[in-house]
Amino acid sequence: MAAAAAAAALIAALLGLLPAQTSTGAAGRSQPGEAQRFLEKYGYFESVHQVPDLAGFPDAIKEFQWISHLPLSGTLDAITLRHMSLPRCGVNDAESHMAWKERMDALFSEGKARKSRRKRYLHQSGKWYKRHLTYRLINWPWYLPEQQVRLAVKAAFELWSNVSSLVFWEVAEEPADIRLTFFYGDHNDGVENAFDGPGKPSRGPIVQLPGKSFARFQDGKQYLENREQNQETTFRFHYCMSFFDALTVDTEDNLYIFKGKYYWIVSKGESAAGPYLLQARWPGLPSAIDATAFSEKDRKFYFFKGGRCWRYKGSSLEVGFPQKCSLTGDLPRHPDTALFFQPLHQLVLFKGPKYYVVNEEVLQVEPYYPRSLKDWGGVPALANGAVTHQDGFVYFFRNDQFWKFNPEKLEVVETGKWAVQLRWLGCQDVSLNQAGA
Repeated sequence: MAAAAAAAALIAALLGLLPAQTSTGAAGRSQPGEAQRFLEKYGYFESVHQVPDLAGFPDAIKEFQWISHLPLSGTLDAITLRHMSLPRCGVNDAESHMAWKERMDALFSEGKARKSRRKRYLHQSGKWYKRHLTYRLINWPWYLPEQQVRLAVKAAFELWSNVSSLVFWEVAEEPADIRLTFFYGDHNDGVENAFDGPGKPSRGPIVQLPGKSFARFQDGKQYLENREQNQETTFRFHYCMSFFDALTVDTEDNLYIFKGKYYWIVSKGESAAGPYLLQARWPGLPSAIDATAFSEKDRKFYFFKGGRCWRYKGSSLEVGFPQKCSLTGDLPRHPDTALFFQPLHQLVLFKGPKYYVVNEEVLQVEPYYPRSLKDWGGVPALANGAVTHQDGFVYFFRNDQFWKFNPEKLEVVETGKWAVQLRWLGCQDVSLNQAGA
């Protein structure tokens, strides 16, 4: 990953975005309470009934130290506090926790320790097993010409290639080994983890590579000025300027678009209304949901996140929810998207290369499923949303692309960029550059 970090730094430099030094230091998390909240936020230990499990605190510190490649002291020493204070994404370290568990299991499993360690090392390093690598530029800053950004990225990869045995080339469609994305504020893991803010990356772009991110930083005064000047454009339409978590449509053709802890409503022929807080409409619903669908059969909203599911009649959460649907009904964990498919008159969940038809009443997978996504001729894996439009076609979305699916012929008939080409998504008031076109 050192090579990946070097490439990202080169790209940031060519765009004039190398990070400046911030005043945040180890003192920023010098108090045990701050460190405790940090470890709890990123999944190293949990509170039971809002009371922290202090007995597991030293083990949580050791796990963080191991994941951060620090000496395993189990104490809040200076180097550990400094690593906790570094800017990072808001996603918890779930995959690293699994590697830590494998390490602990290996220590108590004679004869398997070496094999387990080797597997863990490969998983942690994110190593590529090939020398020809692809990259894709998902979007770019609205105030920079597309070609200028592409040339800067290409030059950075050429510098990397000159000092290594790697060869890079750009691809127009995924999958790609490296994806470069420029985000503003919220970046799909909750607004509380948004880039914008004092001591956080500014409203300018951020270059993302696996495990690394680079951006310029700003002070609190500049943050407030930027926020006031750009709130109308950046906040109101930010799902148009990047991506969304999920979307669905009700029987009155109202389109619901979800991102972080907010949602928008786009009525037929109108611009997007919102953002509104999820909790105000659906009490108890967490932010950053994985998938959602409105069922035309029972007129209820279904939400999915992780292995759990929620079912609402209007704004009322039904008794017995949320449920652990991945355990009780064999539903996939972290589904990519959900859809009420009219020809089947049932809910369908998509996960990777498979899809699952779901019995809504008991929330269980129907017999003979899952099946291969190849049944949906041309629909891509890892879609982050799907809806049936009033024109009768099903639209699938992934990143900035859409796929128009004919449910009668069971094939994709058109693809394109949704923010530019699909006016019914409510992005018509956003300039094409800002929408990442």
